[in-house]
Amino acid sequence: MAWLSQNVTFPFTVTRQEDENEAYFTDACEDLFRLGHKMQVVGIDEDDVDDGITVEVKEKGETGYVPLCDLHVRQKTDKNFWPVREYVVWFANRC
Repeated sequence: MAWLSQNVTFPFTVTRQEDENEAYFTDACEDLFRLGHKMQVVGIDEDDVDDGITVEVKEKGETGYVPLCDLHVRQKTDKNFWPVREYVVWFANRC
């Protein structure tokens, strides 16, 4: 968490690439902060042993919290691309 805080600059834009909630296959997928949605990461919220780092995000003026491991920075030229990508890969392979 400390490493990530030192290597990313807030806010930055992400797209949610993963979502374990089965609601994606229902009309609920139109809710905010869901799979395929674009949002702004505004800060780090907490670190959980099972869920990893949760970040605070904003979408359409609303605030929510999503696992960083579900997010993707689209532009490789964005200075946050590699730190977020490294975290996502690390988290996926941590077990």
